[in-house]
Amino acid sequence: MSAHPPIGSPLGDVRTERLELRRMQPGDLDGLAEVFAVREVWQFPYGRGFTRAETADFLDAQLRAWETNGFGLWIARERDRVLGFVGLSVPLFLPEILPAVEVGWRLHPAAWGKGYASEAGHAALREGFETLRLDEICSLPQSINPASYRVCERIGMRLEREVRIPANERRGAVSARLYALSRTQWERR
Repeated sequence: MSAHPPIGSPLGDVRTERLELRRMQPGDLDGLAEVFAVREVWQFPYGRGFTRAETADFLDAQLRAWETNGFGLWIARERDRVLGFVGLSVPLFLPEILPAVEVGWRLHPAAWGKGYASEAGHAALREGFETLRLDEICSLPQSINPASYRVCERIGMRLEREVRIPANERRGAVSARLYALSRTQWERR
């Protein structure tokens, strides 16, 4: 059984009013490593920035996800500046909700408070419902990260319940808010 629901068509690259959202490439390591090294980017759930090796592992996982799933996280760029990532992924860290697709984002603190996460989150939802033809998309911000769960609310997602994400080899268990939006709710907006 697949960890994600069936999709209509693979995702392409997207442009929003201010952002270029494109499939990650091996050459993105330097830009991502610079952003990911900032502690605040990975404050939730790790409490620290990523090393270059961790960023390389993350990038490799994203390249594989695109090949396997036909979708994944986009690198988010404004002009020639890497801001971080936004996109759709399979939340393998929470098996109880699978098959599922999650919308998520991680941006450099210099990009916070400017509406980039909401702008790109809307684009990811649109592509998830219109291109992938998903019936539902979720998001799982940590319960202690109000900035992230407010983005979920701004992009029209609804809180379903609190969940406990099991510990893994890199972090302890964390509490998260499970947000969801159905294609029907998206189309009614």
